[in-house]
Amino acid sequence: MAQPIVKYTLNKKGQVPSWIDTSDASFAGLHGITGNKTGYIPKYEDPQETIYLGIASGDPDPDGTPDDYVGILTTKALLQSYITATGSTLGYKTVTLTATGIQTATTTGLSTAWNQESYSGGLSTTTSTKYTASGVGTVATISTSAVTKVVVKTDTTTGDSSATTDTPIVIDAASTLSGVSTSVGIVTTSSTDEFTGVTTTTTTTDTTSYTYTDVTTSSSTSTSETTTDGVTTRTDTVTTTESTNYDTSYDYATEATRLWDIYTALNS
Repeated sequence: MAQPIVKYTLNKKGQVPSWIDTSDASFAGLHGITGNKTGYIPKYEDPQETIYLGIASGDPDPDGTPDDYVGILTTKALLQSYITATGSTLGYKTVTLTATGIQTATTTGLSTAWNQESYSGGLSTTTSTKYTASGVGTVATISTSAVTKVVVKTDTTTGDSSATTDTPIVIDAASTLSGVSTSVGIVTTSSTDEFTGVTTTTTTTDTTSYTYTDVTTSSSTSTSETTTDGVTTRTDTVTTTESTNYDTSYDYATEATRLWDIYTALNS
């Protein structure tokens, strides 16, 4: 009995079908994509809307298959074509984290200089030349949005008041900001109280959309001490590292080969 590569959905209980091989020697739940088309009545209802790739425990019954069975991929070429179509729709890419900047700052001095309540000198710092490098591919970017300003104005029969909350965009110092745009939303509500009368509240919300490069900065500190003739010298070294994510094209052929090799080994 062969164990083919199949397309399948979860069963109506939201579980992996019992006829899917989930052993360590197999694979399941890969390259999931919706089976429904936008703007149409869904062909697959919840929880069966996502189609996955996996290996079945046996061949499909020619007399009929369960509703969580979608289809079969009988050749490596068909497998690669399916993964390519899925990846193209979902925007597959390979992301590689690369150290693109390293710099150290070394501070040295007697232990008495480190322990001063009110610093009066005695420490010296040497900063290295920053090492920089580039990764392979295109620097990855992240696009997002955030509420950056909220103004709440309250009007009552006895007077007006206004409160403003600003929340600036914060990104890593090594990252680059671009594509900044702001949209404004205004909501007005009214309420009536028998003692205070009508209260009108107007809330103005600024939502800022922006893109920034996927760069992060981290630092670590190492400390060492040496004692000579009863005199202790302490050295702190702070290493600052910039890490950048790079996007490269997804290798569909390699992924198809990997899955086909699992299928072949399972059926040998």
